[in-house]
Amino acid sequence: MFRGRKIIADLYYNKNEHVGDTEDIGTVIFDLTCTADNGERFIIEVQRTAQDNLKKRMLYYSSKLIADQAPKGNRRAWNYAISEVYIIVLMDGFAMPDAGDEKCFLHDICLCYRDHGKIFYDDLGFIYVELVNFVKAEAELVNDLDRWLYVLKNMSSLNGLSTYLRKPIFEKLFQLAKYSKLKPEEREMYNVSLRNKWDAESIRSSQEDQLKRAREKAMAEGKAEGEVIGKAEGKAEVIKNLLSSNKFSISEIAELADVTVEFVKQIEAEKAKGK
Repeated sequence: MFRGRKIIADLYYNKNEHVGDTEDIGTVIFDLTCTADNGERFIIEVQRTAQDNLKKRMLYYSSKLIADQAPKGNRRAWNYAISEVYIIVLMDGFAMPDAGDEKCFLHDICLCYRDHGKIFYDDLGFIYVELVNFVKAEAELVNDLDRWLYVLKNMSSLNGLSTYLRKPIFEKLFQLAKYSKLKPEEREMYNVSLRNKWDAESIRSSQEDQLKRAREKAMAEGKAEGEVIGKAEGKAEVIKNLLSSNKFSISEIAELADVTVEFVKQIEAEKAKGK
């Protein structure tokens, strides 16, 4: 992902929550944390369902990693010695929020000047990977990044390694990908991942069904209300014409229009006011 800019020396799966400073600030659980050879810390998030607040959530995650570096005391001596922090987001099955028609699969983002694009601060970065936009065929793979993205997107449908993927690292990946060879801890992580995906899909589907039913109900109620209003407006016009003829009493008009005497009197009052 860093295309040679960074070297990851260690990584571990997170089991612990990053607790907020107060009860009002929620906890954060990161999927995977990497440590570079110079002490930098990277968060890797795997997202399988679209989220409207994805960018804000990733910004919150990065702020937690930065804030947690501050010592409890002697901050003057610390002097804001913040290590580099990067967020890597693998988006599986959905596109970048607000991406429009852009079909880029790798978004490498940092803080820069709006006017001329020069980097302002290079120690905080976000890398978003849209697997849905990676459409290269095997023969089009030109570097390891291409190969990794191809494998990540097509792993479930690959029967074996082609000549384009014949490297020790991918051979090891295929061995690990076989569920029967996973360690108990890895197998449980895989099962949790699947359950989370199924739960998210179930919630999304349920929300869509509820929204559809609510819209149908609102449209039906609106149509019925419109019909009632339309009938009332039509009768009001008839009543005005009968009143203008000066040939019928209030009770006769009510009987002719099939309305109450009070409704005729209301129309008569409005007519007198010029409505």
